[in-house]
Amino acid sequence: MTLDRAKLADMYYRMWLIRHFEARARWLFQQDLVRGSTHTYTGEEAVAVGACAALNRDDYITSTHRGHGHCLAKGGDPRRMMAELLGKATGYCKGKGGSMHIADLDLGILGANGIVGGGIAIATGAAYSAKVRGTRQVVVCFFGDGAANQGVLLEAGNMAALWKLPVIYLCEENQYAEFSPSRPFFAVERLEQRALGLGMEGIPVDGNDVLAVYETVRQAVERARAGQGPSFIVAKTYRWEGHTVGDPLTYRPAGEAEQWKTPERDPIARFGKYLVEQAGFSPAELEEMNQRAEAEIEAAVLFAMESPEPAIATLWEDVYA
Repeated sequence: MTLDRAKLADMYYRMWLIRHFEARARWLFQQDLVRGSTHTYTGEEAVAVGACAALNRDDYITSTHRGHGHCLAKGGDPRRMMAELLGKATGYCKGKGGSMHIADLDLGILGANGIVGGGIAIATGAAYSAKVRGTRQVVVCFFGDGAANQGVLLEAGNMAALWKLPVIYLCEENQYAEFSPSRPFFAVERLEQRALGLGMEGIPVDGNDVLAVYETVRQAVERARAGQGPSFIVAKTYRWEGHTVGDPLTYRPAGEAEQWKTPERDPIARFGKYLVEQAGFSPAELEEMNQRAEAEIEAAVLFAMESPEPAIATLWEDVYA
């Protein structure tokens, strides 16, 4: 694996961009400024950034209700995203979609989705379209371990395997399905074993190691572009915060989250250590990227706060039966 300095820096910057975005989204929700619920991605940054770093601009992703990180990793505009959270006219969906429905078709972001597992069929359809059109585009379908029990994964995954579609099913195993630990709901010892029944390769990866995620997805992308069909990747990670902002977390064992926030497990701290010790970056350079990402998110918050509310006259625009 060879990544140039600019690529490594961009990945590190995007991880901080996600972390700062989620911190401000949480704060805005607590100030009663966010329309609807908010699901933060804090602690899972390595999965989105590692996966999207392996894609081209015209490749596709489908996201989830916890989708801010996916959108930012694929190149989404934090200003338009923040404006969407606040229900403003300058948001990606003109303030009508909210946190769980951000999309940017120009960047291949086919939409976050409030329905658990809702992106699985969409990703499979997009992969079929790419194959029929002969574009060599690839689709990464993000979903959580809770969504892994949705029946649509069996149906769509079977079609993808039969037709050798260029889709990567990327399960973010963050240990929880809404308000319950996910492990008791799997009959298999390891979630990637599910892939055997779908007729595709099941690949585990450390979801808190951004370079491991990148390399695993890169190889799956190569196979997909070569016409070798889909892959099923399980990235083991951890949801630092609750299902939604305000979740009391009474179901989580005391001290568990702290074990995942140590420098050895925190995906940003781990990547920063690698950049300093093996890639020639200085701590000052890393701190500059952190501060620059924070400043970009602060500017996004200001943009959203100053943006206009949607006009009443637009109520029936962009509404389809």
